[in-house]
Amino acid sequence: MNSIKLSGLADKLNQQMASLAPQERLTALRQALPGRVVFTTSFGIEDQVITQLIASAGLDVAFATLDTGRLFPQTYTVWQETEARYGMRIEPFYPDARATEDLVRAQGINGFYNSVDARKACCGVRKVEPLARSLAGAQGWITGLRADQSDHRSGLEFVSFDVQRNLLKLSPIFDWSRDDCLRFTQEHAIPVNSLHGQGFLSIGCAPCTRAIAEGEPERAGRWWWEQDDKKECGLHFSADGKIIRPGASA
Repeated sequence: MNSIKLSGLADKLNQQMASLAPQERLTALRQALPGRVVFTTSFGIEDQVITQLIASAGLDVAFATLDTGRLFPQTYTVWQETEARYGMRIEPFYPDARATEDLVRAQGINGFYNSVDARKACCGVRKVEPLARSLAGAQGWITGLRADQSDHRSGLEFVSFDVQRNLLKLSPIFDWSRDDCLRFTQEHAIPVNSLHGQGFLSIGCAPCTRAIAEGEPERAGRWWWEQDDKKECGLHFSADGKIIRPGASA
């Protein structure tokens, strides 16, 4: 599909989504797109919910994950448990070896602590570029974004047209709370990352993630040394932290 058709389809689907259940949203996207649809999972509680929804509906969706090389051991454990539970392989995408070597050579092994630009450069090599490969040729991208994860994310929609990648992006549990996700995983005995029970509500790379204190926002544990209230890695927002919207350029 060309960009005009995809943009129009995004508007049409988005009008329907609020009245549908999450699994119906996933089915609607899959039926609307003739091409490849990819779900990128980081094995957080939201992604585990979506994995169950896709698997139980038997939808033709490719599963992918970005292994940055700096994940928690507990993340690899839930990765293994998830593959065993659903009888599948989740395709890994790793950072380019040469780019990673150049990054570490330039800024040091933990150079991302030195500045926001250095941290974004690390995210670019370890996450953004591998994501581009995972979505190559796809018409649809499924994510675990929720509106109440941060004020910044509340400005997103169920379905949007990703201009940069020329695909539709669906967040099927956009209107769910964290408690909704927790309840769903318990009801269906879904594997979850053990770090969630230790105060790690949003889990990324080990050096860049900490547990949060009571009353802190859900994503306060990500890149906690930065003061910016729009902290993102570049997967869902442009380099300057703005939401990527139809007709916009990053």
